[in-house]
Amino acid sequence: MKKTHKRTKCSRMHGHGMGTHGTGCRKNRRKSGQSGGVGMAGSGKRADQKKTLVLKLYGNAYFGKQGITSKGTKRDTRQRINLKDLMLNVEKYGKKTKDGWDIAIPKYKILGDGEVKEKLNIKCLEASQSAIDKVKKAGGKIEILKKSEKVKEEIEEADEE
Repeated sequence: MKKTHKRTKCSRMHGHGMGTHGTGCRKNRRKSGQSGGVGMAGSGKRADQKKTLVLKLYGNAYFGKQGITSKGTKRDTRQRINLKDLMLNVEKYGKKTKDGWDIAIPKYKILGDGEVKEKLNIKCLEASQSAIDKVKKAGGKIEILKKSEKVKEEIEEADEE
């Protein structure tokens, strides 16, 4: 005949262990304080109650932060350089010719902070209007690579003025 009901420790262990029924100290039987709580309670960063259980189930990935999260916006990765930085390191970026300095920086956007004291012929990805004006005032020019036709027309119109 199959056993349908298992007797509780209270009814089986009369007189054993001074009322603890094989659980050790009496306070070990009080609710879930010994095990840290219900579910994953007590499995925090400094807790040891469930650390072995957590490590078996999840590994070290359970503790601490993992990886990065993206907010969904793309970061602007264009490189930028100011005219003052370009003038300070003009030997690094270009070559001296009889017409002035020829500078080819196809990944950079030229910004207009600083003064231009020499004639610069720059090929770049983009340029601000103030940078274009300052380079032209010094006798140079800025050639923009891979730009839309509308922007090229605006620059040509500014040249004519």
